Amino acid sequence: MASIFSRIVAGEIPCYKVAETDHCLAFLDVNPVVRGHVLCIPKKEVDYIFDLDDDLFVELHRFSRTVARGLKKVCPCVKVGVAVVGIDVPHTHIHLMPLNNPGDLNFGHHVKMEPAEMQELAAQIAAAIE
Repeated sequence: MASIFSRIVAGEIPCYKVAETDHCLAFLDVNPVVRGHVLCIPKKEVDYIFDLDDDLFVELHRFSRTVARGLKKVCPCVKVGVAVVGIDVPHTHIHLMPLNNPGDLNFGHHVKMEPAEMQELAAQIAAAIE
């Protein structure tokens, strides 16, 4: 069975998309740790990040850097934190999160955001990336 992220890539499940290339997709996490929590994924379903082929591994990281730069413009922060956990969804994904304090990178904490707020934030980040 395809992962939830593969179903998002296929258009079966909607997302708050912020960027896309031929091989990568970035969208807001629907259960964000902080406002602006973005997930960057390869469109190809590969469970473990270190199993990606070299080209896709590099492309995903370059794509994530581009997304992080746009994210920082929209969500003012000291830095954009990066995490690769790889336990919850069997599809490689890089978490990008605006950070102002070390405690902001806490997967046990989540913020509530309304769909309209998520949609507006996604549009703002997308515009900042272009």
